[in-house]
Amino acid sequence: MKPALDILHTKPLCRPESVKITASAYRFILQLDREAIMSEVNTATPAVELGEKDLPAFCPNPAMPLWSSHPRVYLELDHHGYAKCPYCGTEYKLKPGTVVKGH
Repeated sequence: MKPALDILHTKPLCRPESVKITASAYRFILQLDREAIMSEVNTATPAVELGEKDLPAFCPNPAMPLWSSHPRVYLELDHHGYAKCPYCGTEYKLKPGTVVKGH
């Protein structure tokens, strides 16, 4: 889905100075864009399951596409085996039966 504001960045069909947009139309476009973004954010994505071979836990993980990359950060798992990336919000959890060895 393309953001609603993309219509403002397409090649104009006429001279830009002849096109006027009212403040209410602009607010409407912004609201559409905000709703599109929030619907994408609110879609529940399952937590990435980690096994013993995936420890220590870090993000971005190797399965993430390059375009969504951010600096590598090592994650501290809580006592329930969950962690959340501070950059992208990806959630991680230990697979059932995974043993975390201390150091």
